[in-house]
Amino acid sequence: MIDRLTNETVELLQALIRNQCVNDGTPESGQEDVSARLLRDEIEGTGVDFQLYEPTPGRSSLVARWEGTDSSAPALCLMGHTDVVPVSPEGWTHDPFGGELIDGEVWGRGAVDMLNLTSSMAVVFRHLVSSGQRYPGDIIYFAVADEEAGGAHGAEVLVRDEWEALKCEYVLTEFGGIPMHSDKGMSLLITTAEKGIGWTRLKVKGSPGHGSMPYGTDNALVKAAEVVRRLSEYRPNPRLDELWAARVQAMGLDDDLSQKLIDPARIYDAFQQLPPELARNAHSCSHTTFSPNVIHGGVKTNVIPDSVIIEVDIRTLPGETSADVDAHLAAALGDMADQVETEIIQRSDSTASPTDNPLWDALTGSIAKAYPDAKAIPSMVTGGTDARFFRDQGAIAYGAGLLSPAVDTGEFFRRFHGHDERIDVESLRLTIALWLDVVDSLWD
Repeated sequence: MIDRLTNETVELLQALIRNQCVNDGTPESGQEDVSARLLRDEIEGTGVDFQLYEPTPGRSSLVARWEGTDSSAPALCLMGHTDVVPVSPEGWTHDPFGGELIDGEVWGRGAVDMLNLTSSMAVVFRHLVSSGQRYPGDIIYFAVADEEAGGAHGAEVLVRDEWEALKCEYVLTEFGGIPMHSDKGMSLLITTAEKGIGWTRLKVKGSPGHGSMPYGTDNALVKAAEVVRRLSEYRPNPRLDELWAARVQAMGLDDDLSQKLIDPARIYDAFQQLPPELARNAHSCSHTTFSPNVIHGGVKTNVIPDSVIIEVDIRTLPGETSADVDAHLAAALGDMADQVETEIIQRSDSTASPTDNPLWDALTGSIAKAYPDAKAIPSMVTGGTDARFFRDQGAIAYGAGLLSPAVDTGEFFRRFHGHDERIDVESLRLTIALWLDVVDSLWD
């Protein structure tokens, strides 16, 4: 059975990749309707109740609910998004939207973020419904649009306006089951928390003039360059809590390096000793981060620009609010703060779920079947997911899945939004078994 479900997942993953539901952040991008309808076709005819929701033209999401036998039992939602981020094809070894199966790996944009999980959840959900087996609680499959741009055309509006269709106590989504190997054994990271979002647009003003006479001019682009420099060099204080300590322990580093990572005065020295991919992830898990990623300005080569726009991706730590974002920006910009206008693009607080509940027990028990000697470690994901909307409704939400031992941790992190994104078939097989085991044990 597992072999059959794995093969079906591979084929469905390939099809989702080829649909090219690229979300560039504009309302008209994504066009996830094509994948929502593909997934609808996968479950249609099984007798399950389902509904397509289209809050924005072309941005459809699918909700399917397999009713349980006990209306008082907690419901479980399997949630995967169908949109993917843009690509730079010239950096890829193979066609980013080819969905090719090469040497036991499925290649393509979305293979790890998160069409691998979206497809495996769909196949398992269809299998459960087709088998006719009923569970105490409802099982919901939610294939959602617009996760990559914050959920305004997907989970945010649907959780708010269609909660009765999505109502649940438990959610499994991206991403988790990442193995970390060391001399002290294996640990598996399970996402229990995520950072907040503080996306901000900065407007830097100057005075226009002729480009042939730059001396003494108020060039907005020159000032914007200094703003970017200050943001890139800003070092807020780290947050080294219990979640971070568990993450450091899971890395299995030598004692000296581990001690540096939990010492605010030496943590940056420790980052320099880590492989680049792990250093980036470790820094983001312990600090509020600022990444200037988009800039607009200037009208012509020979005209000094009087306005430049900078869009900054800010990710906040647990406990920080929108006011803290503003305070960080003021501290980073220093005496330039009064020369920069700020505009909120998107703000949301960090969210987290506890681990003293039946879903955590079912999840860790199921993981132990695949990796008997591994320890499941609660972890914080550095980006945002749609789990936050469910947590705001009181649901317990985890990022899960299982990766095979062949997947290097640093390489896995590099594939997110990067070149040559791909997932091995063995990881798909392990993840399918995980979903089946969780469902079988959750209501015991």
